[in-house]
Amino acid sequence: MSNPRFVGRPDWYTTFNPETLAATGRALRWGVIATGNIAKTVTADLVLLEDAVLQAVSSRNEGSATQFATRFGFTSHYYDGGPDGLGAAGHLQLVADPDVDVVYIATPHGQHYDVAKSALEHGKHVLCEKALAITAAEARNLIALARAKGLFLMEAVWARFVPGFQRALEIIAAGEIGEVKWVQANLGFVAPVDESLRIWAPADGGGALLDLTVYPLLWAWATLGRPEAVAASGELTALGVDSQNTISLSFPSGAQAQLLSYLTSQGPSRATISGTLGYLETVDSLNNPTQILISGPGSAKRTEKFEHPGRGYTYQLREVTRCIQAGLTESTTMPLDDSLAIMELFDEVRRQLGVSYPNDDRTDL
Repeated sequence: MSNPRFVGRPDWYTTFNPETLAATGRALRWGVIATGNIAKTVTADLVLLEDAVLQAVSSRNEGSATQFATRFGFTSHYYDGGPDGLGAAGHLQLVADPDVDVVYIATPHGQHYDVAKSALEHGKHVLCEKALAITAAEARNLIALARAKGLFLMEAVWARFVPGFQRALEIIAAGEIGEVKWVQANLGFVAPVDESLRIWAPADGGGALLDLTVYPLLWAWATLGRPEAVAASGELTALGVDSQNTISLSFPSGAQAQLLSYLTSQGPSRATISGTLGYLETVDSLNNPTQILISGPGSAKRTEKFEHPGRGYTYQLREVTRCIQAGLTESTTMPLDDSLAIMELFDEVRRQLGVSYPNDDRTDL
């Protein structure tokens, strides 16, 4: 018996290497908020879409905004204070721009709620980097606001859309490895220990959990659904964020999952899904696998390989574009209920780890 698909397939998906660059409707005018590394990477893929217009970018300082706009060809750029010297934050100027249709938010986690809320209040559709917010309460408010205003909102978990992941789900759903019994997934790297970096800063939602764990969790969530029990342990820094964590999940079917995320050591980026007839394993990367190994009954094994344009972010960008063009307010592949449920799970993991953030104390929710 095949497993149910808990992560949906994009409506435009027809094969495991779909064409994602061709225009699918009216052009959308994009605003990009923040100019860090992830913003650069995603914007480099955004320019590949035929129906994407690079309208505006914002940054905290003028130099970064100018350089980013020049590099990618944005029409407008904003920065804190702005050219009029009135002191408005760059992102507030951008969301007020009437020529922007949709914004991509690439700020540190701790700013996601305030920036996304401002964008929605100004009538903009939103693609917000993961994690959608710092707390489930923040996520719940953003989702309610987007639904009340009839605007599109999606958490940017690009791994849900890449060909290797979608093909893996297709194989599992077809029953090739039987009923899934356990999932193991690891992801991490060595991050320089510098308390000024957002990855370690409590105010920015630092630590391995919000930065990395969404990817190992995705493989368990996609194949087994929402867990019924969670047990977490980890190591905390002097500032109180997790440098590594281990999460054990139990599911109603009796299946188990173990997830490991870390910022202080080198290790494999690998997901293994084990079933009653065989197993499936990512060969290189678990968040954008270009190869997957399928081991079936007996000694039968094969490897499937995948290619994609750019760095692989075009697939989630195509989904955002298609949904907005079709008048949809959320994606069935990255639904808002999933984003909220995962934030609720992360709240519980943080409780068990003893990790708290300044956003936990906010009273405006």
